Amino acid sequence: MESNIQQIYAKNQKSSFKVLVGLYKGNYIRLFFSAVFYIIKHIPAWVMPIAIANVINAATNHDDNGIQTIYVNAIVMVVLVLQNIITNYYHTKLNSYAIRSVESGLRGSLIKKLQELSIPYQKELQSGRLQSKIMRDVEAVQTLSSQVFVSSLNIFVNLVVALVITLYKSPIVFIFFILTVPLSAFIIVLFRNKIKTSNSAFRQEMEETSALVIEMIELVPIARAHALENQEMTRLNHRFQQVLQKGFQLDIIQSWFGSVSWASFQFFQIICLAFTGILAYRGSITPGEVVMYQTYFTTVVNSVSGIITLIPTIAKGMESVNSIGEILTAGEVENHENKLKLKQVYGSFTLKHVGYRYPHTEKNILNDISLEVQQGETIAFVGESGSGKSTIMNLLIGFIQPTEGKILLDGKDMAAIDLRTFRNHLAVVPQATILFSGSIRQNITYGRPSVTEEELEKVLKAANLWDVVQKLPEGLETRIGEHGDKLSGGQRQRISIARALIRNPKVIILDEATSALDSRSEKKIQEALNVLCKNRTTFIVAHRLSTIRNADKIAVIENGRCVEFGTYDELMTNNGKFYELKQLQI
Repeated sequence: MESNIQQIYAKNQKSSFKVLVGLYKGNYIRLFFSAVFYIIKHIPAWVMPIAIANVINAATNHDDNGIQTIYVNAIVMVVLVLQNIITNYYHTKLNSYAIRSVESGLRGSLIKKLQELSIPYQKELQSGRLQSKIMRDVEAVQTLSSQVFVSSLNIFVNLVVALVITLYKSPIVFIFFILTVPLSAFIIVLFRNKIKTSNSAFRQEMEETSALVIEMIELVPIARAHALENQEMTRLNHRFQQVLQKGFQLDIIQSWFGSVSWASFQFFQIICLAFTGILAYRGSITPGEVVMYQTYFTTVVNSVSGIITLIPTIAKGMESVNSIGEILTAGEVENHENKLKLKQVYGSFTLKHVGYRYPHTEKNILNDISLEVQQGETIAFVGESGSGKSTIMNLLIGFIQPTEGKILLDGKDMAAIDLRTFRNHLAVVPQATILFSGSIRQNITYGRPSVTEEELEKVLKAANLWDVVQKLPEGLETRIGEHGDKLSGGQRQRISIARALIRNPKVIILDEATSALDSRSEKKIQEALNVLCKNRTTFIVAHRLSTIRNADKIAVIENGRCVEFGTYDELMTNNGKFYELKQLQI
């Protein structure tokens, strides 16, 4: 279903309504029968005024068939009311399944698309915006669907039925309805704009306040450390006062709207009552029909009010349809179609005159990088911040493709390889360890659920984690908190290394894996890394040059170029750029 949703967006980018309708392809029959059951279940609401009119007329006329008429109308209404229970169930079942399946499909499509989007494109997106699209925008589309397929149907059918019955019974009353309803609508529109403006101001104030509250929570240790608690409370209280003012203004406007709307509707109801009463007095209609027209007039006015009320919700929903489309129609995706699938990776790399520049820029980040890496070698990249080291790592992982030259993996051009099959043999240990709020076991065996206890124990010992796990009360089942906050930096990094080891990779990327650790933690991490890198092709980005003493080769990157390449001893005797960097750290 996810791929169909993407195709629907691709075909109907210029029409949000066509996209919305297209999303329900495969559910049209359900929606049709849902509408049929909806109409049937609402029959009591339309027949009740007629039945009441018949009963009143029978009671006031005192004819011979009066009692029979009352019984017949009562029995008919009982039957119609009882059928509502069954038809409402089937209406809800069909409608809910259609809408919820589209809601689920949209979220699935967004997640699938995020997994396909290129890493550079994803870095341009704020995580908060993505979360909003996946949760709030999809929920808004679900609400829109309910409004379009249920509320709109309800309003339309009620309005049509009330007007048709009124026209059939009395054209004069029908004309009265047509003339007075627009006046009711005008009052609603008059207040609606003011409420919309006030509501928007209140919402913006709440959003800004929410952001400040989150910021305040994160800054509690800093504020307390510098005795700034009162200043923070004053800052937040000032914002709370602004929320109070905006909320108070909104409440007053809504109160005026509610009272004026109620008064105007009652005023028109009184006019309708007087008008139909005069008609009944003159014999044009029966007394029972006065009640019937009162009920239908209320239905008509409420329907018009409902239409106006729906407009902001529909507009918001259509915006959400477009917002989701921004992701689903984004073209920057990894393309794996018809590419070579690797069954085995050995780990030899050749970089041939590789250059790279970011999209929409003219200046290269990398220029003419040429390196030869043999299977099982450890290659370290050093250089100042911004020199291009991380860009080279992204090229080796395949997150980005060279704009000049090419990279060969085991003699095959990486641009022609299905990179997913390569990454099955790859492990990455980043500088900022990425963990999720599960157990230690879940974080280590991520993507490898069939790992045996013996394999896991071996990995834990290799990563210098065994003693740590043994001391924890729940061992491997210990929950590590959000982002691993319950663990130290060294423990988090060792979990990251264990996760890499469990994959038994052929190629390893180490991006400054020890740069943020103390000396003792760094030593344990280094011991684990030595086990991890043994007999595996390894690429290391390092700032602490002492940690790459045993690397097979070192590449010195400066301004996007490889200015030196050789062993540690060779580069130290050259008295070149590497020697200068090393001297700075002594």
